[in-house]
Amino acid sequence: MAKYVYPAIFAPEENGTFSITFPDLEGCYTCGDNLEDGLEMAEDALALVLYGYEKDNRKIPAPSERNELKVSGDEFINYISCDTMAYRKRFNNKAIKKTLTIPEWMNEEAVALGLNFSQILQDALLQKMHL
Repeated sequence: MAKYVYPAIFAPEENGTFSITFPDLEGCYTCGDNLEDGLEMAEDALALVLYGYEKDNRKIPAPSERNELKVSGDEFINYISCDTMAYRKRFNNKAIKKTLTIPEWMNEEAVALGLNFSQILQDALLQKMHL
């Protein structure tokens, strides 16, 4: 889980839209209604594909150097960045039930104080993960 930057090839279409491909990543492509939309869609597509690589423990290929890529006509190269941790936080927050064991006295004290076990565990995990 990290921050990434990859080159994308933007191909303008006749109707003002853009087709966008990431030559280094299989199956990573998108489109946009205009350049601004294309940039947003490209970031989302990149994060989704790289998140899939991470989740499947697949080797993430190195991004190509700009001079290694070929474009034609009106196509152009733009670098797109993404943060897969931010993507996970935004789209992968389904609650998972975990069973844990604590001493009875600790449970009684925590219940008496009205503590939220789930929130405390989440906070502690985030702290341990330095996030």
